[in-house]
This record gives sequence, C-alpha cells and structure tokens, in this order.
Amino acid sequence: MARDTTDQTPLGTLDDMAAYMAAGSKPKEQFRIGTEHEKFAFFRADNSPVPYHGEASISALLKGMQSKLGWEPIMDGDNIIGLGEQHGLGAISIEPGGQFELSGAPVETLHQTCKESNQHLAVLRDVAEPMGIRFLGIGGSPKWSLAETPRMPKSRYEIMTRYMPKVGTQGLDMMYRTCTIQVNLDFASEADMRQKMRVSMKLQPLATALFASSPFTEGKPNGLVSWRGNIWRDTDNQRAGVLPFTFSKDFSFGDYVAWAIDAPMYFIVRDGRYHDCTHITFRQFMDGALKGEVADWAPELGDWTNHLSTLFPDVRLKRFLEMRGADGGPWRRICALPALWVGLLYDETALAAADELTANWTVEDVVAMRDAVPAQGLKASVAGRPLMEVAREVVELSRAGLKARDRQNSEGQDESVFLNTLDEVLAKRTTLADDMLALYHGRWNGSVEPVFEDYQY
Repeated sequence: MARDTTDQTPLGTLDDMAAYMAAGSKPKEQFRIGTEHEKFAFFRADNSPVPYHGEASISALLKGMQSKLGWEPIMDGDNIIGLGEQHGLGAISIEPGGQFELSGAPVETLHQTCKESNQHLAVLRDVAEPMGIRFLGIGGSPKWSLAETPRMPKSRYEIMTRYMPKVGTQGLDMMYRTCTIQVNLDFASEADMRQKMRVSMKLQPLATALFASSPFTEGKPNGLVSWRGNIWRDTDNQRAGVLPFTFSKDFSFGDYVAWAIDAPMYFIVRDGRYHDCTHITFRQFMDGALKGEVADWAPELGDWTNHLSTLFPDVRLKRFLEMRGADGGPWRRICALPALWVGLLYDETALAAADELTANWTVEDVVAMRDAVPAQGLKASVAGRPLMEVAREVVELSRAGLKARDRQNSEGQDESVFLNTLDEVLAKRTTLADDMLALYHGRWNGSVEPVFEDYQY
C-alpha cells in the first residue's frame, strides 16, 4: 500500500463499516484489474542491497522516478516513501527492506497490465542504471541476512517491526525479505464477493505452488520451494492465513467486519503522526480505549480503511479482493498471476466450475495443503488428489474463462496467451524454485550469486 489514509468522517456502526466495503460492488462491465509487483533492488557491482539514503539509493530512485513521471511524491515526515495515486495511474511504494513496488492502475485488460509493467520497468531501469542498480524478481531474498537488509524510514514499518516478534517467529522476514505479485479484482454484489472469496481462498495455496520462487536464504538452499509461503505460516496468525468463515454458504461483509474488529490494530494517524495501537483491538478502539491517550481518540473512517490494509489473510477483502498467495517472479509472471485469477473469477462459467471443483474441500484440507506447499510445491496434494492434477484443471478453467472474455490485443491474441508461463511449469512438472535449485547444483556451482544475473529485471 502506497499511502495511509486520512479520512476524518466519524465511524458509525458495524453495519456502516460493512456498507463501506459493500460500496465497492460494481457492474461487471466496470470490473478492473489492479496488479502489484515487488522486486529487490541490488547493486550490480557486488549484489549488495540498496540503502535508503545516498546518491545511489532507494530515495534517489524515487526522486528519479518522480522527475521522469511527474507523479506526486508521498512523504513520511521529511522522507519520500512513494509516488502517485493520481489520475488513475497507480502508485509506487517501498516495502520495509527497500523492495520496490508498483501498485498498478485499475485497467480493463491483461494486455494493458503487461504493457504497464513493461513501461514501469523500462523507466525504472533508465533511472537505476546510472546508479549501478538492478532489480531481482523472485519471492525471497536469496543472500542477505536480516541484519544486512536496509530498513526504510516509514512510520508504519517502525511500529510493525517492534510488534512482529511478539506475535510470530517470521514476521520480520515477511517484511524485509520477501516479494510478491498480487492482483486486485472487483465483485458485483455480496453474493459475487462470497463466491469469489470462497474459491480464491481455497485455491490460494495452489497459486503459491505454481509461483514458488524462494528456495534460497542467506546464500544456500533453505529446503523449501516457497520460503515466502512458509513465512506466512507464522507471521501473525491473528490477522493472517486461511479464514474458515469465508467457506460458509452465507458469508457476508458483516462476517468479515466481525473478524476484522477483533484483530489487534497497528496504528492511527493524527495530524501526520503515527500512534502505536498494537495494544488494542479495533473493537476496543471503538469502545473508547484511546480516550485519554490520544487527543482525537474517536474512530474515523480513515482508521477503518487503514486497519483493513493491515490485515493479511490469504485473500484480503476491502472494496475489492486481493489475491495474496504468490511469490514474486520474473517479468512474464507479473502477467501470468493476474491472468490466472482473472480467468477464474471474471468469467461466470469458469467461476462456477472452480467452485464445483473445490466444493468438497474442507478448511482442514486447505490448511493442510497450505502447510505442505512451501516444501512440496506441486508435489503436494489436496483432499486426496495430487496438486499437479488439480493445477492442470484450474489452469484450463482459467484459460476457458480468458478465451470467453475474448479481450484481444492488436495481433488478435486473447488474454489466455499470458498463461503460457504456467503451461511451461505444468509441462516440465517443475516450479521456478526447482529450476533455480537445479542451476545451483549445476551451472551455478553451489553459489546463489548467479541468481542476480539470471533473474534480474
């Protein structure tokens, strides 16, 4: 997320909070695709991480991008922490360890998504090249220790950094040493949201397997194909993971609100200052817990929108749905991840078929798959079926959905062309992580250094 919200509208009842989310509903013809991708910045000279301050730095990259694009700078005190969120152009932000993120504009087709990512990376390379900086597109930091990883001067991250070790063993690794590709998608109604949430929550571990690309930690294999996926198993389980109630046939916006308000808060923002609120839940905040601690203690709509952005379930509900299961990856995967989900969720026939395919999966089945995938990848199983077999079916359903959408580029290709990357994974029966491990034990001669050359943007 690029910018924390300030909206001083007084916060009403729980029904009002649910209505705020329901207001994201829109007609199908207005559905859009918002793709986000993160990448690690490194110096070409020695594959070291890029600090925030200095002539060649994360702040210099942001200022260079601001100069090239003319986008509005986003500040945290005196520090530039992002750009954009104007004229529907999306935004650029930085993650805690300096991971550089594009939050793409809401576009109509996957062709536009791919073009947007290409243009972003081209402009970024123009800015970064004179500084000797390149970018690595995989899911986990392959070399740097937590101590070696820079820390960005962003107030929300300072609060999270203090809090994470209290609630899980891997929260700091999540913050500082992982990258993702994510897609944000719309819903037409509560019933449409319910079906999309149910299907995508069940299938999120499959996306983790298909996009697994984080097999190295601190210079050696970590025994996993998705270290990032494993990290999410113990980051902060009060706000992360599989949400069992979303499997219910009558799951509602109100149910999500009821869960969200009992999750601990991170902060509120007043007059540009962040107040640490990790000691209370949102429900306690609404009941006046900050009275006497903070002058403007009464809950505001901006507090609610910020709180929603600090919850980390595998699929996050705001005024749209966020698919959060995938590792980061090379450029073609920035197009393949949204393609998978658009094909499944934006075509009614494909969505119904995916719902039917997963209908008998229990919460326990999905959690077991989620637990197995980080180590086993596509060799895992779900509800007694090999995940590879299920993956083939799911990708074919997505392909049918994309062909039915029939959004063509200037060469007459529909959006299913962006599934080619996943077709290769399924044909070879190996994830990107498996491919990297084969290189490590082969041509790379037991070194992770070549990953910076072979998987850079």
